[in-house]
Formats: sequence, C-alpha cells, structure tokens
Amino acid sequence: MSEAAPEELGRSLSLSNHDKAVFKVKKADGTIREVTLWKETVEDTQDNNKVKSFLLKGSKTFGYLSLPAFYEDWENGSGVNGCANDVAKEIVKLKKENIAGLILDIRYNGGGSMQEAVELAGIFIDAGPVGQYKAKDAQVITVKDANRGTIYDGPLMVLVNGYSASASEVIAGTLQDYNRAVIVGSPTYGKATAQVILPMDTTITLDTDVSSIKTSNYIKITVSQLYRITGKTAQATGVIPDVLLPDVLDAQNNKEVDEPFALQSKVIDANKYYKALPPLPIKTINAIAINKINEVPYFNSVKEYIQKEKKTQQKKDIDLKITNATLTTAVANREAPSLKDANTDTTLFSIQTHSFENQRLQSNKRLQEMDQQWKKFLAKDPYVKLAYELMLSMIK
Repeated sequence: MSEAAPEELGRSLSLSNHDKAVFKVKKADGTIREVTLWKETVEDTQDNNKVKSFLLKGSKTFGYLSLPAFYEDWENGSGVNGCANDVAKEIVKLKKENIAGLILDIRYNGGGSMQEAVELAGIFIDAGPVGQYKAKDAQVITVKDANRGTIYDGPLMVLVNGYSASASEVIAGTLQDYNRAVIVGSPTYGKATAQVILPMDTTITLDTDVSSIKTSNYIKITVSQLYRITGKTAQATGVIPDVLLPDVLDAQNNKEVDEPFALQSKVIDANKYYKALPPLPIKTINAIAINKINEVPYFNSVKEYIQKEKKTQQKKDIDLKITNATLTTAVANREAPSLKDANTDTTLFSIQTHSFENQRLQSNKRLQEMDQQWKKFLAKDPYVKLAYELMLSMIK
C-alpha cells in the first residue's frame, strides 16, 4: 500500500459507522481499491475451558469452583497460566467473601497435566507424598508436593462422575486418602496409566529426544502405572466416592475397564511417609445423602433408568414375539434423564458472582451472558444442590 498524503487521510478512512472502517488502498499499478473492515467479537473459546467460580449464598456461603481440565502453561512452563495457579487465585478471591466451605467440581474432567494435578493437591494439603508411579522396572517413584503450607484448609467437597479420569482421579484419590475432602458422585473412569506418543522408528528408545523426528506414523505406548499413596490404584476400579450418587453414566459400559486391552488393578506397598488427617464424618453425611436422594424425583428417575438399562444389556437372547420385541426396543430407546428435567429448589441458596469477577464483567457483555448461562445451569443441577446440603451437615 502506498503512502497517502495527509490531506487525503480524512477521505481515505471512514468511521461514520462504529461497526466498520472503510480504507482506500492505492496499489502499485496506480489503481485505488476500497477495503471495508468490519468489527466483530472474537470469541475467547479458551475462557470456557478454564476455572470458573461462584458463591452459593444461603444460610451459609459456600464457594463453588469448576475445573474442566488439567491444563498447563505450555508457552513458558512457569506454571503461571496453569490450572493449579488459576484455582489458587480463584480460591483467594472466594476466601475474601468469607466462604464457610468449598465445592470443587471435576465432573467430566478427563485429566491432563499430572504436574498440575500434583500442584493442585498441594493447595489443599501440606507438603508430602501425593501419589506413586511405577514403570517396567521394580522401582516405585513417589510423587511429592514440595511446597509447605496450604492455600485453603477449610471444609472441602469434591464432585466426580464416570467421566472424571486420570489427573482428576489423582486429585480425588489423594484428597480421599488424606481425609482432606469428602468425595461425592459416582465411580470415576478408572484410568491410572501414563502414555507416550512415539514415531514408528526402530532406532529410538524411550530416552530418545523425538521432538525433531518427523514421520507419518506414530504409536501410543503405555509406559507406567499410577498408584495412590495407600498402594491402591484407580486403574480399572476408579475412585469410589465416599458418598455415592446415582448418575446416568452408570448405565453405560464405556469406562477404562470396558476397553478390550485395559490393564487390571494391582496393589503395591503404601507410602510410609504420609500421615492422614483425622477421619471425616462419612457415615453421618451418607445417612443424610440417602434420605435426600430418596426425596428428589430426579435421582429416583435416574435409578429407574439405570436398572432398566442394565436389565436390557444383560438380555442376550432376542425374543421373537413382536410384543416383547417392541417393549425391549422401547426400553433401549428410552432417553436418559436430563438436568434440564430436574426441578431443583432454588430457594435453598442463590448463585452469585464474587466481587472480583463482577468488576471484570462490567465492561464485557459477552462475559455477562456467559455468566448468566452458568448460573442458570447450576441452578438446575441437583448434584450441586445436594452438595450444598451435605456441606451444611459437615460444618455443623
């Protein structure tokens, strides 16, 4: 683009409409062309995959924190933009609101960076072992949180389900083994193995730097298995919550153990240097949970759905009677209960944005809309409502 004379600039750039800018461009051959640039909102899709927190305000104020993935700071490796640091910052903001407890939601969190999982565990426990892993040799390596102190030491509850996997299971298992949190939900996915992706090249080993090797064929290899500090593993069995809640995912056979070549669960020696905190009142909380579950129509419909689905899956023979075949098809095609159908009582608490987030929302309409969508979704979530009720019983 050639340089325009100062007196021509006013005519070259039109800003009469705030949604567009019109440029007159003089090309090398002398021709002039008008180019219109329209102002559009660039969607920050990464914002949807990061930590989100709210206040659940009722008779007590609890913090709610959603962690969708264990992402890390890929650009500089400092951890500044990793999920553990983001969680820490949100907890500090929630503590400014004088929360009486915290609900950490890692449902549907398929895992990610193990280093971030270790650092996240350190937010809630003092320095010490977090887990163990073992490769093909006999040596067992202990994974430790080396940082003294905690960022949050109050009442803690962790929500999990059948899609909570890998790093999520490390967190849930560690906090459960330390008696640091009450784990609530359905059994997790059951993946406690680590893999590497290598190029198909017979000249390399696991110690080879493959970053510069280019090929069209790659292979994923399982190189180690993860263990809890108790010596148990989440492999195949998953992490079994302290408080079991019915979940539609329990009706599906799509966990790690259902894979044809999944490794089976094994036990190694427990770590000798970890010391658990005093036991939590799990029996009392469970008794309250059972009564609450039976009172909620959504949970009853989920239990009914699971029973019918399991019964359908067990039936191997095909009945040739048209009436029975129709009934079987109807059961198989039955839609699972949706959170949209859950008539959750929202009078127990209100969902509010903390003061720091309110400042960020003021100048961004799109973020305000996202914030409202989050609140509507959480207001209909029976698992969040039950978690709030169970938190009340924990702090009495």
